Parts: sequence; C-alpha cells; structure tokens
Amino acid sequence: MKSTKLALAVLMLVGLGRVQAQEYAFKVLVNKGKNELKSGSAWQPLKVGANLKPADELKLSENAYIGLVTPAGRPFEVKKPAGTYKVIDFAKQVKPEASVLNKYTDFVLSSATSPKNSLAATGAVDRGFDRIEINLPGADHADVFGNKVIISWNDEKKVKPYIVTFNTMFGDELVTRETSDTWLEIDLSDPVFGPENNIVVNVTSKTDKNQKSKDYTLKKVSKANRDKLKATYAELAAATSEHTAINKLYQAGFFEQNNLLIDAGTALQEAAKIEPAYQQAYTDFLVRNNIKKLVKK
Repeated sequence: MKSTKLALAVLMLVGLGRVQAQEYAFKVLVNKGKNELKSGSAWQPLKVGANLKPADELKLSENAYIGLVTPAGRPFEVKKPAGTYKVIDFAKQVKPEASVLNKYTDFVLSSATSPKNSLAATGAVDRGFDRIEINLPGADHADVFGNKVIISWNDEKKVKPYIVTFNTMFGDELVTRETSDTWLEIDLSDPVFGPENNIVVNVTSKTDKNQKSKDYTLKKVSKANRDKLKATYAELAAATSEHTAINKLYQAGFFEQNNLLIDAGTALQEAAKIEPAYQQAYTDFLVRNNIKKLVKK
C-alpha cells in the first residue's frame, strides 16, 4: 500500500514538473520592429528572452519579424502584417514533440542577451578607417568545417571594386576574384583550391593598391576533429534542413559552441540574407568574439 502511494506521489510530482515546464508557449530569440506583448491587462515592448504564454497577445508593427522557440526546441518565425495576434494561434501551428535543437536554445538565447551584445546594439563599431578589415577571426580560430564560406569586410573609404586573392601558405596564388560587393562567397571544394588545407586570403582595392587588408587563414578542419562532430552535426543538419533564418541561427550556435567561428559567421550572414533582422545578430557575434571592436566613447 505504501509503495502504491509513493508511486502515485512520484507521478504527481513529475506531472507537476511538466506543467510548470510548459507554462510558456514560446521564448523570444529575435525581435525586429516596435512589437508589443500583452500579458495580462497592459501592453509593453516585446524583448528578446521574454516568455510568451498561451493566453498572451502580440501586437506587430509594420514589417515585423519575431523568431520564437517552443519549450521543446521547435523554432517558429512570425512574419505577419501589422496587427494583433493571439499566441495560442501560433502555438497550434508547431509540432509538440521535442527537437534536438532544444540543447542549443540556451546558448543561442544567452548569446543574444549578453551585456556585450547590448553594447553592440547601441554603440558604434570600429570598422577600421585605415585599411580594409576582413571579418574573420585570427589564426587560433581559423578552422573551417563546411565547404561554404562567406567572407565579408569593411572599407570606410569604399574604394571598390575589390580583388580577393587566395594563396597557399607559401605565397603561391591559387585564384583571384573581383567584386564590387563587400562580401564574397566561396566553395572550398572548388578544384581551384586543390588539396590545400591552409588557404590565405586578403582583399585589395583594385584602384588603390595601398588600401589592403591583412592576411587571414582558412584552415580545413582535421579529419579527427571532423569525425568527432560528424554525427552531432548530421543530427543538427537534419533538424534545420528547411531554408529559414532561424534555422541558420541554430546552425551558427552549434558552430560557435564548437569554436568554429568562420562557419558560425557564414551561417549568420546567410540568416541575414534571408531576413535582415539577423544582421544585428551577426554584428553581435563579431563583437562577442573580438573580431570587431566597439568604439570607446
């Protein structure tokens, strides 16, 4: 009899824990626009990190975008015309079962709400006035897991077009690309890179050879390290196969957690191309990892 009562008590506690864990329908990961939340009787500005309960309402501004995630780790994007919407209606559109992305939500959210990122959102970023500055990490974080790399740079003088040069570690030229954009996408599996595992990249103005960046290295991740991440990444890739900005955010979180900053930066730039709201997330990432520095005032 006592064992039966104990079992019932345990079940009640487990059930209570589940109810408490499911008190909210979504957490806010990304917020673009002057959106508002009504939780109770009053409207207030919507903030990243806020919990949205099923009974809450959202008031969206023009061209709003909100990136949400359920307690089970299911991401959801809100891209609706300006107006008022019930959170419960959004919750009904999301699958209830758990997602493998749940293990990355805390990291993504903590990155978005860190104090340094708050500074990045309000302060000016040092873009480098004396030369072209490539948004890549130093040699200690040069490893690249994927084949796709988006290289971006800042040039206050705007002396375009640019020549992007890729060399071997010994200075032998592999290939050059010309562009009038301040970014370039490359595929490291392209035959022009051959068997090179360490590729040196720099950017020079075509019209002003003195306007040039430093050299940065793209280092293909070793087979041993690739094998360590292979299964976990395959799981993540399957869960984020849909081409959405919020899925790219989760991919970036995975790569950043594993110190693959070049891959993380590429994923965030892809997210920003899909949804401009993620441009701030990319800037925050650069500041957080000391790739860009804030201007001291």
